[in-house]
Amino acid sequence: MKVALVNPPWTFHGSVYLGCREPHLPIELGYARALLERAGHEAALIDAQARGIDLLALRDEVAALRPAMTVIATAPSYLSWRSPPPELRVPMAAVAALRGHGGLLVAVGPHGSATPRAALRKLGVDVVVLGECEEILVMLAGATESRFWQIPSIAYRRNGIDHVQGGPYAACLRTLPALRWDGATLARHVHHHHRFDAVPEGPSAEMETSRGSPCRCASCARDGARDRLRKRPLATVLEELDALLAEGVRHVYFIDERFLPDRALLEELWARDIVFGVQLRIDSWSREMLDLLGRAGCVSIEASVERPSIEGMDALARRCSASTEELTALLVHARRSVPFVQANLSDAGPGDPVEAASWRQRLLGLGVWANEPVPAFPYPGSAAYTRRWGAPDDGAWERAHAHYIAEHRTFGDLPDSRPLPLTELEHGAR
Repeated sequence: MKVALVNPPWTFHGSVYLGCREPHLPIELGYARALLERAGHEAALIDAQARGIDLLALRDEVAALRPAMTVIATAPSYLSWRSPPPELRVPMAAVAALRGHGGLLVAVGPHGSATPRAALRKLGVDVVVLGECEEILVMLAGATESRFWQIPSIAYRRNGIDHVQGGPYAACLRTLPALRWDGATLARHVHHHHRFDAVPEGPSAEMETSRGSPCRCASCARDGARDRLRKRPLATVLEELDALLAEGVRHVYFIDERFLPDRALLEELWARDIVFGVQLRIDSWSREMLDLLGRAGCVSIEASVERPSIEGMDALARRCSASTEELTALLVHARRSVPFVQANLSDAGPGDPVEAASWRQRLLGLGVWANEPVPAFPYPGSAAYTRRWGAPDDGAWERAHAHYIAEHRTFGDLPDSRPLPLTELEHGAR
């Protein structure tokens, strides 16, 4: 079977999306391509965002391939699955452009994982995958509609009835292959995510060493597949890294939800000509391991921390064992060997804003960047959503979005415009 794997041409005007808007490697589609080819299928990955092609060019390219199945991502990359653009404007427009040209249309991403029936209705696709998609897409390839009932973690409509089978799927990270990206693909990825220590030169790449986290951050859409930590084998990670080095990459960004202390990995990174950035929980690291992290080549740390108050900690459900003084000391210690350290502050509700502002100014004075606290979006599939409204239903994204833009008047120092209502963003996309 011939399969097209599509990352649409993303646009973010009017969105509450607070993540990075630069193109990143769509690693979930990369894994899917590798597994499909391993199973004997022909798979083409079309990254419209990275290549800067519009919907018409995307349609023509997919039509020329004549695929039997086309997969459309509903988030820009796996980096943003736990905090995606809430609106489906871009994938809706992509589906509309590809209908009649792409064979079986399949949507993958966080929206269908949290609210599969709503995603089916809005997107108008044939199948929605719940959870991590790589292995499910291999099952779908070549399967007839009459056999869909045998495939777990999908939603589809048959004879006017919506069928949802199982919950979000969790892929086996131990069997996912080392990814291979060709030189032309990597050459387009000149953005060094969250790097501020130098003028970036040459291509960068995203990688992962693990998925999931045992910590329950209130705002992340992670219920189901992503609430259990799973690690990739070190040998696989190093094989992928060495292939990137051979293509001229000298900077990588590890997208792990919680980059954990791993002496063996850090020593292997230390032995290579590479610098890297990470996201982590600073209270998971000792001073000794932070020193090794810096020696290994880490140039950027995003450390998610809560407001410095007991109420704020409870609201974020972080189960943080460190005090404000301990967190501050660890951040300052990390800054001794890592050029850029950021305390990623989230505004999750109760807490003293004066106390939060004072802590931020103190961190800035100590050389640790701390952003203005950003209001946490209650993503369907997150603890914040469930505490307020219960399990997500078909109107979950609209409910969360309307509450968010009504509740807040400022959105930290990240967005560039006042968010538009979800219905306005999605109107006319189909």
